[in-house]
Amino acid sequence: MAKMTIREAINLTIHEEMERNPDVLVLGEDIVGGNGTAGGPEAIGGIWGATTGLYAKFGANRVIDTPISESAIVGAAAGLALAGKRPIAELMFADFVGVSLDQLWNQMAKFRYMFGGKTTCPAVVRMIYGAGMNAAAQHSQSVYAMMTSIPGLKVVMPTTPADAKGLLLEALRGDDPVMFFEHKSLFAVSGEVPDGDYRVPFGQARMVREGGDVTIVTCGLMVSKSEVAADKLAAEGIGCDVIDLRTTSPLDEEAILDSVEATGRLVIVDESTPRCSLASDIAGLVASKAFSSLKAPIEMVTPPHTPVPFARELEAAWLPGASEVEAAVRRTLAYR
Repeated sequence: MAKMTIREAINLTIHEEMERNPDVLVLGEDIVGGNGTAGGPEAIGGIWGATTGLYAKFGANRVIDTPISESAIVGAAAGLALAGKRPIAELMFADFVGVSLDQLWNQMAKFRYMFGGKTTCPAVVRMIYGAGMNAAAQHSQSVYAMMTSIPGLKVVMPTTPADAKGLLLEALRGDDPVMFFEHKSLFAVSGEVPDGDYRVPFGQARMVREGGDVTIVTCGLMVSKSEVAADKLAAEGIGCDVIDLRTTSPLDEEAILDSVEATGRLVIVDESTPRCSLASDIAGLVASKAFSSLKAPIEMVTPPHTPVPFARELEAAWLPGASEVEAAVRRTLAYR
């Protein structure tokens, strides 16, 4: 078992799967580096460094720099998947997924259904998302709730290097389109990654912390914020279940409901804005299926319903942190 960052785990998994399966290929903006880049075409490996080394090993037919056109990238991936390939398409910023929404919403997500199960679309769309790096309103959004609302798409968000490998390998071996969200603030997170053919099934949440007083359900960058809050509360004898969803479609409803039925209190921590959000969806789920178990109103910790600010101080205030999670837990405990 080797220790590596999330970025390295993603890169390694793509390398190994491209070696194993000649039908796997990657495409996206600057994933090679572009001719004329100082240091040659392998100088960049994507602006996030997740595709470094692929071009030298697999060549231009399987590692394809594309024009700046998300609709072309995702449309090409859809066609390649229908033709029997297993494309990995990279969107440099998830904020621009709207440019390819028709290809995702009306094509990829519906192929299997509209063709009566006679075809599959094994495409993985990697999207870099999230706030916390002062990238401003058009490059910092968390759009996973919007993708989760589209039937036919699987939505995945790793928060550890082990999950980055296990979930990506699961996506690459499956036959459905997968929206694979990678938080830009988590790329440097390090941890141990299992060797070999390690896969994490979709729809199985990870219990990060266990405690009997309050359930905290979260995903992405908010997992680490929730852990900090839970550790601080534990020092006072307040125990929290912290659940990392891992995937939002499929959603591990059983893990959420089992925990809420045991604790009677729920705090949902979500980086997407509050209206029609993942937090509101989970709140509705618990209110309809575990209402009798609740001892306190459900708390939702989210950013305000505004664009992500550019100013560093404003962005820090906009993004939920451990103190907001802690305060929400304490509010639920005020009900006895």
